[in-house]
Amino acid sequence: MRHVDFSPLYRSTVGFDRLFTMLDTLAQPDGAQTYPPYNIERTGEDSYRISMAVAGFSDEEISIEAHRNVLTVKGERKEEGNGEGSELLYRGIASRAFERRFQLADHVDVVGATLKNGLLFVDLKRNIPEELKPRKIAITASSAKAKQIEAKTAA
Repeated sequence: MRHVDFSPLYRSTVGFDRLFTMLDTLAQPDGAQTYPPYNIERTGEDSYRISMAVAGFSDEEISIEAHRNVLTVKGERKEEGNGEGSELLYRGIASRAFERRFQLADHVDVVGATLKNGLLFVDLKRNIPEELKPRKIAITASSAKAKQIEAKTAA
């Protein structure tokens, strides 16, 4: 029996709240990209925040682009010289480039991004246009007076 794996869609969407709850029970695949780790959180009624752990990257080495409902975060570290006569014995700090893509729902805009203490925070806001918001329709009572048409009787 074949199963459809929706977890990549779940991990890279923002603003699809019902989809989050439906797909919450699915397990993450073992071969999925895990670097850099990130969180997606809801910070208000229509606001979200993506937090990414990008330790070792400066703000010049990270680029953020939003285009057609896709948010792309790229990071590329510049090669560091260890200095004359030094030798690297063990590399435990990741210096690899990364690219993460997040599918944004309609009317979700990037408000801003900050880099603080090795964490990149991308703030998002859902701006629903007035014409798409539900509106309340007033109900008016009909008048009880009804016109009655009477036929004249012949005399």
